[in-house]
Amino acid sequence: MLGPERLRGVANFSTFLLDGSSGMLFIGAKDAILAVDTNNLNRAPHVITWDVPEERRKSCKGKGKTEEDCNNYIRLLEFLDDGRIYVCGTYAFDPQCAFLNRSSFSLEQREEGEIKMETGKGKCPFEPSQHYTAVMAGGILYTAATSNFLGTMFDISRATGPEQERIRTERSINWLNDPEFVSSSFISQTETANPLGDDDKLYFFFTEVAKEYELYTKVKVPRVARVCKSDVGGMKTLQRRWTTFLKAQLVCEDRPSSQRYNVLTDVFTLRSNPADPATTHFYGLFTSQWENEELSAVCVFSLSDINKVMDGPFKELKKTCENWINPEPVPTPRPGQCLNSALRAEGFESSLKLPDKVLTFMRDHPLMENSVASAPLLVRRGVTYTKVAVTLAKEGRGAVLHLGTDRGELHRVAVVGQNTTLLQEIPLFPANQSINNIVLHQGQALVGTPVSLARVRAEGCGLYTSCEVCARARGLGCEWGTEECGWTLSEPGPGDMVEEALKKCVSREGRCKPAVRELHVSLGLRLLLPCVQVSPRPCAWTHPPQRHTRQHHSHLEVTVSEESLGKYVCTCQEAGPDLQEPTSCPRAAYQLVVEGPSVGGAVATAGVRHLLALYILCFSAGVALGAFLLHFLSRRGAVARHLPNHSLSSEKGRELLGSSATPQSPSSASLLSDTFALSEKRNGTAMTSLHSTQGNGGPHGNHSYSSNLISNSSNVSSNPGNGHGDQLSTDILSADFLDGRTVERETGRPEGGERETGDEVDEGLGEGLGDSMRGLEEELAKFPHFKLPAPLAKCEESSI
Repeated sequence: MLGPERLRGVANFSTFLLDGSSGMLFIGAKDAILAVDTNNLNRAPHVITWDVPEERRKSCKGKGKTEEDCNNYIRLLEFLDDGRIYVCGTYAFDPQCAFLNRSSFSLEQREEGEIKMETGKGKCPFEPSQHYTAVMAGGILYTAATSNFLGTMFDISRATGPEQERIRTERSINWLNDPEFVSSSFISQTETANPLGDDDKLYFFFTEVAKEYELYTKVKVPRVARVCKSDVGGMKTLQRRWTTFLKAQLVCEDRPSSQRYNVLTDVFTLRSNPADPATTHFYGLFTSQWENEELSAVCVFSLSDINKVMDGPFKELKKTCENWINPEPVPTPRPGQCLNSALRAEGFESSLKLPDKVLTFMRDHPLMENSVASAPLLVRRGVTYTKVAVTLAKEGRGAVLHLGTDRGELHRVAVVGQNTTLLQEIPLFPANQSINNIVLHQGQALVGTPVSLARVRAEGCGLYTSCEVCARARGLGCEWGTEECGWTLSEPGPGDMVEEALKKCVSREGRCKPAVRELHVSLGLRLLLPCVQVSPRPCAWTHPPQRHTRQHHSHLEVTVSEESLGKYVCTCQEAGPDLQEPTSCPRAAYQLVVEGPSVGGAVATAGVRHLLALYILCFSAGVALGAFLLHFLSRRGAVARHLPNHSLSSEKGRELLGSSATPQSPSSASLLSDTFALSEKRNGTAMTSLHSTQGNGGPHGNHSYSSNLISNSSNVSSNPGNGHGDQLSTDILSADFLDGRTVERETGRPEGGERETGDEVDEGLGEGLGDSMRGLEEELAKFPHFKLPAPLAKCEESSI
């Protein structure tokens, strides 16, 4: 672990760059660049300071930016072919780039001693928090970033290289519409795996506002865009613009539930065979635009599926006022196609030789008709994942997802076929630090937050230090020995391989055999029983027949009564051995038992009695005070009726207008209409948590949970239970008001008490003021303003 004190106070880490040969990790931060030796974290890191002159900072703040933003945030670190590192920073909203010499670990300087800089516009974002991605291909930098100070212009461009070859996207919402760039990847073609002589390609992943969906709100969609490395633009049409820019929609959808995850947050590129580009897969991290709660999903897309969609039909976006027009015929050669041996043989050695009809069609049809679809491997509710990295198990038996959360945790999930199993939840950093970088290197995972760095093991069965966790990784080739988890060459047996492995453990609690947890509850309490499920398939509960329950996704809300006591079991559906028929797997089990009387209950009862006595005392005092005020107002009204007439109103209106209450006064209760009854409504939420200090390792029996009441707690953290960093505990929440619903409680009222509607005037007071109210209405009716009908708005035709 490297905290702020070990990193010399440097913070705001945004980008990581690892030198795989030396193990040196370069970190871009605020006004600084760090070099950390990952092989020896005890060695103090090297630091280069690259800050902004004071006059630049003043100019930035004069343009309306905050003092914190007017610094130099390093957002780009990329290796050049000559061994140097290309470094770019925001530089107080005026992006600048420099060259870092690795041997001396210093920025190149001019003869006068100043840092040698060049403009970073189009290479680095202006704002520190703007979405941005970049990739180096053959010593040339390709970026997806904003290109103006206001952050309203977006480009995917070739940012370096010869000036005549620096091209970018067309400034059209058909090409990019308010995108949030996420990731980029360069896929090179080897000669042996490329018999057609196809060009190398670059892929950009982002989320943008869909122009093809015209709904009442802006619909976000995830996209993948592809450009070709040798593209240099068109001769007349699309000059200095991409002639091969194509994009397609990514669909991460669970078809049984029709749940679609439409916001892309991170992408990890994995090539299982470095010599074969066709083995490339992209693991995408998604969330939903339409969900109010925390939600994360992981979908995987293959490179072959993406290229198949790019070679399919184009989507026609041109419309007339009423109907879609007929699609244009696709010209030859195919628009957006990368150069290959066949095209070069026909005389198209460069994109500059493409005919105008091809380029015009390409300019108007950047979007593909078909989508790249995938079913989610993993779905988690109540958790926000920020980064994803993937390692493959030996012999391709499965994969392990390393997922960073916004609460400083690292989760590991095993994926074998269509089955996903949560292996570990490791708290690495404080809950207020969000993980923003995960770099894999030689079996290690370098996990970073904006202020800290951690190194943890990422590969091998030795990660799993308990028999239960090792059994859950059985599909990856792990098997529990006498004292440790090791790799085995034996193939898993038929059926549920995890369940068979769990039978060898001392503990009876496993993935599909949870221990029954006894909960001591009281009548009338409302509980939220959790059921953690990482598979997108549904979960169901078995419970006593006479009950009051409501299912919240995989969790269950229970109102405790005499009839609802008993056993509750959550059973989730998972993929079976043949990956076709789902199998049932119990995930959680609870036994509700009424809590007996205790000293705490007696103290609570005494406190309730004292509160009730205080309430009765205050109520009596209020009744007495109200009677006194009614008597006072009645005497005052009687005196007012005998006062001389000095007003211009009628006799009935004179009594009211002569009093201290005016129509404009908010204290005049007589002006309240019966149609505006003031009713008091309770609508709050009081959350309670029953803490569990049990993890997922070690022996388990039946456990009792103490009902420690913690007011207004909505996020409860669990302690690792097995001492190995695992955190697989369960939070049981009870709520008087769940989901913001209103619960009305009946309270007894003494005879002659106040009425249900608090704005009704007491009968005694109503008799004294009724005539005055009617007189005021008659007086107001004489004014023309109250006689004219309300003006009507002009009728406008809807444009929908």
